[in-house]
Amino acid sequence: LLAGSLPDDAGAYPIFAQQNYKDPREATGKLACANCHLASKQIDVRLPHEVLPDTIFKTYIDIPCKYEKRKQPLASGEKGALNVGAIAVMPEGWKLAPKDRLPKPIKKEMKGLAWAPYSKEHPEIVVAGPVPGSKYSRMTLPVLVPDPSKDTNNPFGKYSFFYGGNRGRGQVYPEGNNSNNNQYFAKGDGTVTAIDGLKVTIQKKDGSTSVVECGAGADVVVEVGEVVKNGEPITTNPNVGGFGQEEKELVLQDMNRL
Repeated sequence: LLAGSLPDDAGAYPIFAQQNYKDPREATGKLACANCHLASKQIDVRLPHEVLPDTIFKTYIDIPCKYEKRKQPLASGEKGALNVGAIAVMPEGWKLAPKDRLPKPIKKEMKGLAWAPYSKEHPEIVVAGPVPGSKYSRMTLPVLVPDPSKDTNNPFGKYSFFYGGNRGRGQVYPEGNNSNNNQYFAKGDGTVTAIDGLKVTIQKKDGSTSVVECGAGADVVVEVGEVVKNGEPITTNPNVGGFGQEEKELVLQDMNRL
């Protein structure tokens, strides 16, 4: 979901999920983001246990990471800061709170963060990012609660919400090719015979050779003459990010029953 393939990509692009997945939540419950961001990292989501009709409530999505210290390889191979992105999959009829109804304290908490509907068909799904992780490690999402007296599809009762949060670039682009934010491995037992920039040549025991082309910015950790085994890392692992998801429930409460 939140991975990109633009030349200056620094991570977390919800638009790629929007272009490739009509519905970002699979039947298994997995969010599409996990197809490109292979590392798993925790998120923490907090929201009220109960809400009232036609009110606005806040959801906090925390995407923890040491953003000031952690760096990742950009598409160019240079090191850069981590961006973050998030997605919220709400029940139909639940929507992003309109700006003209946002109280000033909520606007202040949002720090200018812009949420947008996933698509015209799915206004109940919203996305944000990419934005700097150093500023938006906590994302505030304001939600407008439906009114059962006007929306019969949303009666009083319990509802489930699904959230995803990501920090850093993905390992796989939507087209299926790998990004350079990956670790590289030997393709066979043998001896390293040449290291030409980011190309590592390994001569196998049968006399054939295999060449591993590492991505821009890769840190090669083997040397010419070194014996390696199939699947052995030949670079460090540059990925310091990852994706996490959480499911939450709340109750749409009837004021007359309080």
